[in-house]
Amino acid sequence: MGWMADENGLEKRKANYVPLTPLTNLRRAARIWPGREALVYGSFRKTYAEYIDRVTRLASALTTLGIKPGDVVATILPNLPPHAEAHFGVPACGAVLNAINTRLEPDTIAYILDHGGAKVVLCDSQFIPVLAEALERMEGPAPTIIECPDDQAGVHVQSDHQTYEDLLASGDPGFDWILPEDEWESIALNYTSGTTGRPKGVVYHHRGAHQNAMGQILSWRMQLYPRYLTIVPLFHCNGWCHTWMIPLLGGTVVCCRDITAPALFSAFADEGVTHFGGAPIVLNMLVNAPEDQRRPFPQTVEVFTAGAPPAPATLAAIEPMGFNVTQVYGLTEVYGPATECTWDDDLWGDLQGDARAAIKARQGVAMPAYDDITVMTSEMDQIPMDGQATGEIMMRGNGVMKGYYKNPKATEEAFSGGYFHTGDIAVQHPDGYIQISDRAKDIIISGGENISSVEVEGVLMGHPDVLLCAVVAKPDEKWGEVPCAFVELKDGRTGDEAALIAYARERLAGFKTPKKVVFQELPKTSTGKIQKFELRQSAKAL
Repeated sequence: MGWMADENGLEKRKANYVPLTPLTNLRRAARIWPGREALVYGSFRKTYAEYIDRVTRLASALTTLGIKPGDVVATILPNLPPHAEAHFGVPACGAVLNAINTRLEPDTIAYILDHGGAKVVLCDSQFIPVLAEALERMEGPAPTIIECPDDQAGVHVQSDHQTYEDLLASGDPGFDWILPEDEWESIALNYTSGTTGRPKGVVYHHRGAHQNAMGQILSWRMQLYPRYLTIVPLFHCNGWCHTWMIPLLGGTVVCCRDITAPALFSAFADEGVTHFGGAPIVLNMLVNAPEDQRRPFPQTVEVFTAGAPPAPATLAAIEPMGFNVTQVYGLTEVYGPATECTWDDDLWGDLQGDARAAIKARQGVAMPAYDDITVMTSEMDQIPMDGQATGEIMMRGNGVMKGYYKNPKATEEAFSGGYFHTGDIAVQHPDGYIQISDRAKDIIISGGENISSVEVEGVLMGHPDVLLCAVVAKPDEKWGEVPCAFVELKDGRTGDEAALIAYARERLAGFKTPKKVVFQELPKTSTGKIQKFELRQSAKAL
């Protein structure tokens, strides 16, 4: 950037220009609230003074392992304290954090380590065997492995690698953090899910991480001292930037290894959790939890949900349980949430039940980190805001990635026309609120008519027997393709294909009604998204 003078001779100086970075959030919190609880996992409880000490030791120790600014440090960790600490400690030594999906198979992990060039990997003991297999498949040099045991969950050291706590003990508590000289410097490398072909490496910059974290505080209407439960995996958009955000408010990050109904209800009741983010599948799990797994709690828990449009039936059921749900929408390429369904009490305050849930199911409007998010045609023209016309969601602003690592062609395509192209198809209501119709690849075209799988799924989710469902295209000789529903039933329920089709026909146009229903457990990603590409293959084989 340089210290360039403007026409009045006024310059950028060290006193008036400091590159934006989420790292400063933790340093500020440690100065203001050194004794406040910052990081919690069972009996592990650290204040902000202790948190920053551990982060500083981690940054120092990584440099002694040979990590230099711009190098990549990878993690294969659940949502545990070492992972939260790595979100500050890795960039605090100038390095780039590559949080890897813990559910990937060895071949893909090997590809990511080779492509990203990680020099160190922090790995939970549970995943050491998978990592060992991945190392054997790597083409390039193997990284140094630091093992992270979790004694509280009974996951003990499995190898002779140096352990995480030993690494911290070797670090210098007086280490001087290496902050970015330019806020465009890279802070994180996140790989997309790679459902078709190899995953792409999405590069985040310090500015975007800072702005996204700041903006969500406004969108979530947050106040001081929230208690945030880590449900969104920290390998998924860096946990939507929430670990970077919480220190701004002197809040507490409550770690959670296993996402189960008893674990969540215990966190609400025992830890006083006030906020969490998660996919609709998490909301569904809470709604359908048996009584013996539930715990009462006095506070209203604020929820950001994203990953797929939540069914109105799920939203209508969960709010009376003590949750206030805000629908958000985003992608790995935009640091997680980018739009919010901002609630307008003047317009919608009196709505109840399905009518209220239908509004809350919208993806909404741009969050503060974005200049413009709208819906356009393939010619980059604004679609009519009539709630009927469809187009592609386009984004522009500080919360958009730098680009795809080592993939200029894909970067150029994603940014053509001056906007980031999401690949998501949506309508836009007269008030400007966006509502997803489908992923472009998920639209079902039957006899020339476009069918939104999201619309059909929303209807089926209203049936009392249905726990989860996904609708995909099934090849059809007459119509080209027709809707096929894959349904996961609630415990104790038996599937009746004819009855479910009749239920849908009462609520949908005939051509939108599923022509086939398959009852099975649905395949899901580690973030709770249903893997429709697998279901499309199954539908082709029917």
